[in-house]
Amino acid sequence: MNALQVTSSSTVADLSIIAQDMREVDRVIAQRLSSGVPLIGQVSRYIIAAGGKRLRPALMLLVCGALGYRGKQRFNLAAVVEFIHTATLLHDDVVDDSAMRRGNATANETFGNPASVLVGDFLYSRAFQMMVDAQSMRVMEVLADATNVIAEGEVMQLMNMHNPALDESGYIQVIRSKTAKLFEASARVGAILSESAPEMEELCADYGQAIGTAFQVIDDVLDYTGEAAVMGKNVGDDLREGKATLPLIAAMQRGTSAQRDTVRVAIETGGVAMLDEVVQIVRSTGALDVARLAARHEAQRAIAAAQLFPAGPHTDCLVQLAAQLLERQS
Repeated sequence: MNALQVTSSSTVADLSIIAQDMREVDRVIAQRLSSGVPLIGQVSRYIIAAGGKRLRPALMLLVCGALGYRGKQRFNLAAVVEFIHTATLLHDDVVDDSAMRRGNATANETFGNPASVLVGDFLYSRAFQMMVDAQSMRVMEVLADATNVIAEGEVMQLMNMHNPALDESGYIQVIRSKTAKLFEASARVGAILSESAPEMEELCADYGQAIGTAFQVIDDVLDYTGEAAVMGKNVGDDLREGKATLPLIAAMQRGTSAQRDTVRVAIETGGVAMLDEVVQIVRSTGALDVARLAARHEAQRAIAAAQLFPAGPHTDCLVQLAAQLLERQS
């Protein structure tokens, strides 16, 4: 899968409709990564060149297209959300001691933790410099709020590491803050740029939150079903980090007393040596189906919101993206 196409067994959300826009965003990214400090550019280019789906900037561009905005600020602010996202990845990988992302060694593995943290700080501050270019207090309010909520989500996740008592509502709160908030903000900013009515802005925000939540739930499912070569990360990383994700929460709810104890100990200890046993429990209890159903609910919520957008190819693509998210393999 590349950054401009999402495939499923039935239909294809072809993002070629924003291909030229995405190239312009990439140009802005390359231009704004420039720094007089060579290591900053080296680390920044390393993680951005590693790829990724660019879903957040793509989402903003699609919303702008659906709502009729063609101004150049869409490129600048799409780059801003990618910088914010990249900064969170740099910091996440340090906190999680991750060695692999998108099939490559993480920046902290390559350059060390101090460089990753400080370059992440640079990307945050550069993003805020770029926000000023929009000359919109509303845009700055939304993106500043989103950045703060993401940080809160990261802290909530840290507090819940190795906590088998985390329930589904607590899990959803974490991922809506940590992951879905930037999707939500990207869609909302697209509506603000388009000078849409408050009702349409809220619909866009609902779409972004729903698709971001579904994206993270499916990501957590893949940690127990995927292959490292396909996912670009190591299978079982969530368990190693002691994250009580929805598949594990559902497995403990549905399993026998012995199975619950096994999963609990694995979460408390980060027991990757128990990974095969935990995967078997997750699969045999139907926990993956529970998680996929939760993701499907969020995807359907996104589709319902998008179907109220103005009709057109950009809106069609937003609907298809949500529908096909459940087929995600990486």
